[in-house]
Amino acid sequence: MKTDIILAGVGGQGILSIAAVIGMAAIDNDLYVKQAEVHGMSQRGGAVQSHLRISDQPVHSDLIPAGSCDMILSVEPMESLRYVSFLSEKGWLITNSKPFVNINDYPDVEKIYGEIRNIPNSLLIDADAIAAEVGSRKVSNIVMLGASADYLGIDFSSLEQSIRVIFGRKGEEIVQMNINALNTGKKAARVQSVS
Repeated sequence: MKTDIILAGVGGQGILSIAAVIGMAAIDNDLYVKQAEVHGMSQRGGAVQSHLRISDQPVHSDLIPAGSCDMILSVEPMESLRYVSFLSEKGWLITNSKPFVNINDYPDVEKIYGEIRNIPNSLLIDADAIAAEVGSRKVSNIVMLGASADYLGIDFSSLEQSIRVIFGRKGEEIVQMNINALNTGKKAARVQSVS
């Protein structure tokens, strides 16, 4: 088992929380994990990405070679396209459809969607809308994590348990909101992949 993931987004969108949940769940399943973080200009809304490598064998490098990534998991659609050259032929691009428009010349959103849809294995999920229904737009990153769950190769209950541990100090209401976001994201991805 090997899963190479690039997590992408804009500073403040919760990329590192996604990495923490996946990493903890992988370790709980006796898997090896390597992560390389590039925080970017997170305080200014700049690009943020992280390479996350999971395997049942030791992982020797924390960087994913171009053309071999199993998944790009993004919380921002334009940011997902930055890393397409890393995606393998069978890899998945799973991204939030809601743009984070923080520059004057942000590209046309429909063109971005068109580029994403041209990738054979791609899912566009309106994580912001789903998160708002769950209780807070702040959990849109966990909605996206849920959308990727079927492609991670990690037991879903381990992701739920990691959320309980990581968010536990914030109280049961926050934990439950994040677990609801995870489950709702998973359901949304399944519905979309069938349609």
